[in-house]
Amino acid sequence: MTILIFSLILLLGAYFAGLLGSLTGLGGGVIVIPLLTLYFHVDIRYAIGAALLASIATSSGAATAYVKEGITNIRLGMFLEIATTLGAVIGALVAIYTPTNTIAVIFGVVLIFSAAMTLRKKNESALTEGSKLAEKLKLNNDYPVNGKSVSYKLTNVAGGFSIMTLAGVISGLLGIGSGALKVLAMDGAMRIPFKVSTTTSNFMIGVTAAASAVVYLQRGYMDPGIAFPVILGVLAGAFTGSKLLTRINPKILRIIFAIAITLVAIEMIYNGLNHQF
Repeated sequence: MTILIFSLILLLGAYFAGLLGSLTGLGGGVIVIPLLTLYFHVDIRYAIGAALLASIATSSGAATAYVKEGITNIRLGMFLEIATTLGAVIGALVAIYTPTNTIAVIFGVVLIFSAAMTLRKKNESALTEGSKLAEKLKLNNDYPVNGKSVSYKLTNVAGGFSIMTLAGVISGLLGIGSGALKVLAMDGAMRIPFKVSTTTSNFMIGVTAAASAVVYLQRGYMDPGIAFPVILGVLAGAFTGSKLLTRINPKILRIIFAIAITLVAIEMIYNGLNHQF
């Protein structure tokens, strides 16, 4: 296979990864890394490096629109980024010294968890009573719903912060945005409306990925020949996904995506256990 053909196939694969990642809210990394490792036989650390760069690019582009619309809770995002950034650096350092087959098995387990998270019931209601810590940190906010401003309050800030630290470790270790864990922290633990939690998570993903990317860059695990077509493809796919989102039934899409991701996860775990990485 020539470099040109490899780049074109990778570009096309990354496009569909970005498209599906955008439509499901999990990001393109959950598809890009299995694509590179299982079908192109790229070292998983180089695959993670490329996925991290793609996460930074897509998060930066999408986050701007949500901030303008007033949905993203910027103050909350900046507060929780303390946890995710710290966790991301720890995860990236651990990944450098962890056997690739072990990373593959962990990746597969996280993929299954992410697939399950896409099917769980979302929290769409806003709390009217929050915690004192959220009040002190001024994390409570409001967001637009059908042209009206709806206020919401946060609870269990400490629990959400702890889950965010774990999300950062997973992001640094596996090179994915760990959006499922971020949304679990905000939507499940802190009881933030789902729309706010997903947009705030998107806002945070780029910062978390950037913290991990520094470690991978220093270790030489970023190959421009792999990263460049991945970034272009994921960006184009994410843009297309944002346009299609209003026309596609998200419930059906989540079910199909969850099944596909679970199958990929099983293959990753199987290959990891058989030391095929």
